[in-house]
Amino acid sequence: MKIAIITDTHFGARKNSKLFHNYFEKFYKDVFFPYLDEHNIKHVLHMGDCFDSRKGIDFSALQWSKRVFFDKLVERDIEMHLIVGNHDAYYKNTNSVNAIDLLLEEYDNVITYNQASEANIAGLDVILIPWINEENEKITSQLIQKTNCTCAMGHLELQGFRVNRQITMEHGMESKLFEKFTKVFSGHYHTRSDDGKVFYLGNPYEIYWTDVNDPRGFTIFDTETLEHEPIDNPYRLFYNIYYEDQNYQTFNTSEYKNKIVKVVVRKKTDIKKFEKFIDKLYSSGVSELKIVENYDLSSGYSMENEDVESEDTLSILDRYIQEIDTELDKNTIQCLIREIYQEACEIG
Repeated sequence: MKIAIITDTHFGARKNSKLFHNYFEKFYKDVFFPYLDEHNIKHVLHMGDCFDSRKGIDFSALQWSKRVFFDKLVERDIEMHLIVGNHDAYYKNTNSVNAIDLLLEEYDNVITYNQASEANIAGLDVILIPWINEENEKITSQLIQKTNCTCAMGHLELQGFRVNRQITMEHGMESKLFEKFTKVFSGHYHTRSDDGKVFYLGNPYEIYWTDVNDPRGFTIFDTETLEHEPIDNPYRLFYNIYYEDQNYQTFNTSEYKNKIVKVVVRKKTDIKKFEKFIDKLYSSGVSELKIVENYDLSSGYSMENEDVESEDTLSILDRYIQEIDTELDKNTIQCLIREIYQEACEIG
């Protein structure tokens, strides 16, 4: 039987931005639920970080998530298994207080897991592993060792996998702890990567500039063959435009309405034509526009390197940390900075 796996939906993201939630909703309305309907899929596994903020959720974001996602599952009589991710847990050292247990009690079709457990999903016995912390690490390790399940599904922080296109995680648990399993699927990292046994499936949609041009979507998993297939989300929110004295009159800007756009200037010989190009973008209804120029190409900088062009706050911080001269572990510093940044966003 085939089931759908989705992870890191981050309802309430970007401070409950209407722009982002409209973009998210288009994915669920046009891609996710139509696929489930067409293929008569009645089981969904959500692998954590259902909600974005550890500290709380905006009431309108909660209402949105119920209308767009949870109520749609009920309408279709779909059972969902949902594990606690690090963004769902209020405390860092325990999963006992978490958003999914507190906010989703009304949904009888949603089965939640705040500690490692064995479960039968569509006829297959699997071990489900929520976010591992100080309180549950020992119990989780013991269950991993004794279980006879062939597949593990979790919200794991493992070494050697991509956090995004720029960063590979160099600390965390070792993947050899899961070598007994035939397949391991995980949420937590938002980009897809694997080593042939452990598969990070990636989140459904773009949230930051580091996500641009990186495939997003959900996964279909066959519980009989153990084969899985990514289903891509065709919709984008972030766009790079490379400007090289384009003719603004013939440049089609229609696809950039309600999008976040970055214009990377490679060549600009006529300022007035460039200004008209930018004016045309604004008139097309872009939601946000950034302009990147004045790079010293003689320094060896490559404009093809889209990763370096990522300009959100986390990208700038990550890049700065990688460039500083220090004997300290840079990946550890990056993780600490990301945690501090996330908490600052939640306070703000």
